[in-house]
Amino acid sequence: MTKIISWWSAGVTSAVATKLALDTYGADNVIIYYFKIDSAHGDNARFMAECETWYGAKIHIVQSSKYKDQFDVIEQRRYVNGPSGALCTYELKKKLRQDIETQVAYDGQVFGFEYTKKEINRAIRFKEQYPDAKPLFPLIEQKITKPNALYMLEAAGIKRPAMYELGYSNNNCIGCVKGGMGYWNKVRADFPHTFVRMAQAERNVGRSCIK
Repeated sequence: MTKIISWWSAGVTSAVATKLALDTYGADNVIIYYFKIDSAHGDNARFMAECETWYGAKIHIVQSSKYKDQFDVIEQRRYVNGPSGALCTYELKKKLRQDIETQVAYDGQVFGFEYTKKEINRAIRFKEQYPDAKPLFPLIEQKITKPNALYMLEAAGIKRPAMYELGYSNNNCIGCVKGGMGYWNKVRADFPHTFVRMAQAERNVGRSCIK
């Protein structure tokens, strides 16, 4: 029996990639996981519930036992972002994925990389770096872009997550340390409390998340 892990991030591409996995392998053979982070938009709960109805399958929620969000990581580890990447991404997502990989016997893992040149190159690098993950990229295989994914959700009667409605290109944590100046100017207007909280965290650590 084929067992597939699908990583659901509350983004539109991972949502559609998960649906394609369920259609391909069957609900009994796909385990869906979501990494809960406290700084995510509250609308994600609504989006998750609607996706579960669409899938006819449950999304399993996992969360770091050490950190609630990126601010916890920054304050406890005194690290914001750097050449090796965002530590919060590792602690809040990648480490959990690696833990699950040791606990579940899987034949493949589904990722929501979309059909663009950038994401195709990212998928190639991922396969080279993590061959044991047995990664699957159904959106790339079926040439589905993010606009295509948004249309598929709309056709299913599912409203896009609130962060997209606000004009953000991804549904990451609010206050992503990988965001640039334009992103943070928008966060300052949309989520002033988050902006102030990150500014304070940067002062405490003595580092900035802006290059």
